[in-house]
Amino acid sequence: MVSKRVYVLLATAAVTATVMLGVIAGPAQAALRHIDGTVISKDASNKTFRVTTQSGAKVRIRVNSATVFQRIAGGFGGLHAGLAVEVEAKQTSNGLLANHVETRSGGGGEGGGGHDDGPNHA
Repeated sequence: MVSKRVYVLLATAAVTATVMLGVIAGPAQAALRHIDGTVISKDASNKTFRVTTQSGAKVRIRVNSATVFQRIAGGFGGLHAGLAVEVEAKQTSNGLLANHVETRSGGGGEGGGGHDDGPNHA
C-alpha cells in the first residue's frame, strides 16, 4: 500500500512538471502575425522596414539572419518603397520581427491574393 506521503510527493511532482512544461513551451508558441502592406521605407543600418497596411496603419518590422525572403530578388536589399508585401512576424520585446517576407500576388492562388481574412491580419 502506498503511503499518503508518497502520494503527496508524486502529485506535487506531477503538478511541478506540468507548470514547468507550460513555462518552457509558452514562449516557443508565440503567435505569428500576418501583415499585408506596401513598403514605405527601409533603414538598412537598423535592418528594419516600414509598411502601410491595408487598413492604413504604419508598422515597423525588423529582420535578422533567420528572416526568409521569397520572390524578392536580393532579399532585404530588394525591398523598396511601393513594393506590395506579405509578412509573417512575431511580437518580441523589441517590436515585430519578420520570419517570412514575400511579394504579394495580385489575385487568388497560393499567395492568398492579399486579402485580409482574419483577426491576425493587419
